[in-house]
Amino acid sequence: MRPSYVSQADLEDFIDRALIEDLGDGDHSTLASIPAEASHSAYLIMKEDGVIAGMELAEIIFKRLDKSIEFSDALADGTHVQKGDIILRIKGMTRAILSGERLFLNCLQRMSGIATRTSKLNGLIDHTDCKLLDTRKTTPNMRMLEKWAVTIGGGVNHRYGLYDMIMLKDNHVDYAGGIAQAVSATKDYLKETGKDLKIEVETRNIDEVKQALSIGGVDRIMLDNMSVDQMTEAVSIIDGRSETEASGGITEETIQAIAETGVDFISVGALTHSIKSLDISLKAE
Repeated sequence: MRPSYVSQADLEDFIDRALIEDLGDGDHSTLASIPAEASHSAYLIMKEDGVIAGMELAEIIFKRLDKSIEFSDALADGTHVQKGDIILRIKGMTRAILSGERLFLNCLQRMSGIATRTSKLNGLIDHTDCKLLDTRKTTPNMRMLEKWAVTIGGGVNHRYGLYDMIMLKDNHVDYAGGIAQAVSATKDYLKETGKDLKIEVETRNIDEVKQALSIGGVDRIMLDNMSVDQMTEAVSIIDGRSETEASGGITEETIQAIAETGVDFISVGALTHSIKSLDISLKAE
């Protein structure tokens, strides 16, 4: 299911801007070599294993270039695929297929890489109640697609931007003069503006965890770059009085032990900022 933040209007705006960037005053390679009336078919083939994401977007991209284009044998977003699988067939105006190919593949390959990584990490913690989160470490102007890919891979979106949650990170705390000062000022701000936003505070040690608890009104406490023993202790101290989120340098090798500390969430920036795109090719048929 498409997340609420992925609107049809926003998708079409993204596609139009991307096509302008790529096409400029025309795809002259295609215009020069392919007759305007030519119509052909093509297929998409996997060149490695993974989880597909971006299939819904594919149709929207090609429909912007050829409203009559036909799709068949399309696999659903979230499908686990193997090298050699054909995941989509398309038929339509040849010029539209060639002009839309690179934009479509760029989006599909990156989204599928994110979904694949998310699915793999999720599988390592699915025996716990912990939820895997993304972060704001996304490609500028691609956040909508990258966070969408995380949900396709089975992850959960953290805040979308700076406007939909209060997150008091280490620099906020240090500039404000401490956790108590930062949280107190935040409560005053929310009261003055009438905004209903959850408050999360980043903590770096057990003492800061205790400070965040004592001030009250903190919805989630982030345990940043703590050891597994420190996280276990922090979860015990918090004892359900606030949600808990582990963050900072979490890898495939460490994520299971961290989830087993009892934290509610684990945020992994690498889900979107350090991803290898999945290898997929479009071939003339």
